[in-house]
This record gives sequence, structure tokens and C-alpha cells, in this order.
Amino acid sequence: MSKSKRRDIPVYQTPLIETHCHLDYLDQEQLQHTLVRSREVGIERIITIAVSAANLERVFNLTRVAGDIWGTQGIHPHEAEGFDDAVADIIQERARDARIVAVGEIGLDYFYDHADRAVQRRVFSRQLALAVELDLPVVIHTREADADTRAILAEYSPDLRRKGVIHSFTSSLELAEYCLGEGFMLGFNGITTFNRADNVRAVVAITPIGQLVLETDSPYLTPVPYRGRPNAPFYLPFVAEQVAQTRQLPVEQLLAAVRHNSMALFFPAEAGS
Repeated sequence: MSKSKRRDIPVYQTPLIETHCHLDYLDQEQLQHTLVRSREVGIERIITIAVSAANLERVFNLTRVAGDIWGTQGIHPHEAEGFDDAVADIIQERARDARIVAVGEIGLDYFYDHADRAVQRRVFSRQLALAVELDLPVVIHTREADADTRAILAEYSPDLRRKGVIHSFTSSLELAEYCLGEGFMLGFNGITTFNRADNVRAVVAITPIGQLVLETDSPYLTPVPYRGRPNAPFYLPFVAEQVAQTRQLPVEQLLAAVRHNSMALFFPAEAGS
């Protein structure tokens, strides 16, 4: 894929749902700009994701800032050593709030190994159990940990009624096929636009259209043609274009499908709207 010149953000008829970003990284001015610009390009809902004991409250409070922001509660594998019973109690309490739509971001990361692997596995399992108890979907991060991710999911998947999403999917086709077979969705972002991401586009190509959602993971992973700038939810249309191209579908057809998927996963009471 050749480099693209920067261009205007496309606006489509179908509203978009940003299923994974980190609004708590923004200051007040940046946040307001992001919300205004996102609405201008058709972002209908934004889900901001918790990652650590230190930002659980910030993410929760952001869901009170505007009517188009929802959130999650959970501990990222990088922060697994900060998980304890008190944190579990906070997640359990706040996840019952109507503006909290998932347990996450949880999972395993053996690429950076910021936390002991045994601790990561224990905390992943503990939070999956919380999701079962709360009857919420999960937002899962997995990197270089396919075997253990699969093994732990195999234990909890039968009881996870609402399943969840393997976000920013960059793992193997084998893990993709397992997760899809279990009923999970796969989340794709700006990585799909990167020159060397043929492996990710190969997974996009085999993912059933009914199990695919879009995200930015902003402020990371800015898509072409804006690589080099901080990412934001308002760049989501570029991800949609690339995924539609990979699937050889009209963008509006893709967007209608992924909006349905996102609503069914995170907002089931409104999924028919």
C-alpha cells in the first residue's frame, strides 16, 4: 500500500460507533475539540476504556460529561500487579451503572511483559469471572499470548453470555478462528491501513461481517493518511474505508453492519434502533 496524502475526513450517512478509545488522556480543551469534531463526522457514540486502578474513576466520570460517551471498567494486563480485592470491588460496583457497558480492558500481554505473566493470567481470570457475574461483555487485549488467551477463554467463554470483543486484533488466524467460533467479535483499527499489516487484513477478510466492530484505540495507532499525528475518534471513517476495501464492500454497507454489531454487543436494549 502506498503512502496517501492527507485529505478531508469522509462523512457517511450511517452513524459510527467508536468502540475503543482513551478519552481520559485528553485535557479539557482537547476533549471538547475531540467531541465536537467527532460529531461533525458522524460519530454517534464513543466508548472510553479503563486500563488501571488509577484511571477507573476518571473514565467513570467521563461518562457524565456528555450524552454520547460511555465507558468500561477494568484493568489492563500491563497494570495487573495493581489489581486487588479493593479494585475488584470498585469494578463490580461501577460496572452496574447504566453508562458502563463492558468489563475491560483486560487480557494478556507477553510482548512487553510489564507485569508478571502468572499475575496477568490470574487477574484476567478474575475479571472474566466478574463479567460473568455482572452479565457484561468483555474488552480483551491479547499480544503474543495466543495459547494462554485461548486456554483462559475456554474456561470462561461458556458462561459469558454476552461474550465481547478481542480489540485491536493482531494475533494469529488460529486465535481469530477460535474466538469467532466462540461468538466473540474482533475489533479493527488504524493498523488495517498500515503498509505492513497484511496479516491483520487477512484476519479482516475472514471475519464474518456480523462479528466485526471498528475502533481507533486513540490516541494510539493513527490511520493513514494521518499517521504521525495523535489519533482521535474522528479518524474512524478512515478505518471503515480500509475495512470495507478489504472486504470488497461499499462503505455504507459495512457501516450498517458494524453499527448493528456494536449496538448488539454494548447496547443490547437499544439494538433495534
